[in-house]
Amino acid sequence: MCCKEVVIKNEVGLHSKFATFFTKRANEFRSSIWLERDDRRVNAKSLLGVLSIGVVAGDSVVIVAKGNDENKALAALVELLESGFKK
Repeated sequence: MCCKEVVIKNEVGLHSKFATFFTKRANEFRSSIWLERDDRRVNAKSLLGVLSIGVVAGDSVVIVAKGNDENKALAALVELLESGFKK
């Protein structure tokens, strides 16, 4: 299992379009992936789960991945969030 904390840089956080991009990217991997904010943990492959934690610009989240491709999954999702969805 691996994890990394990331600060959300895009202006609107993980709402609608950006949550969709994030979950689609997470679903490209076989590993189990979770997104944590404060005391909540949701399945990063679930659009409703990601939307339910209300991530806004400047929030810190932790991405947790566990499985055969966990390192690739974590790197891809961290890159997506750190770029502000510009890649």
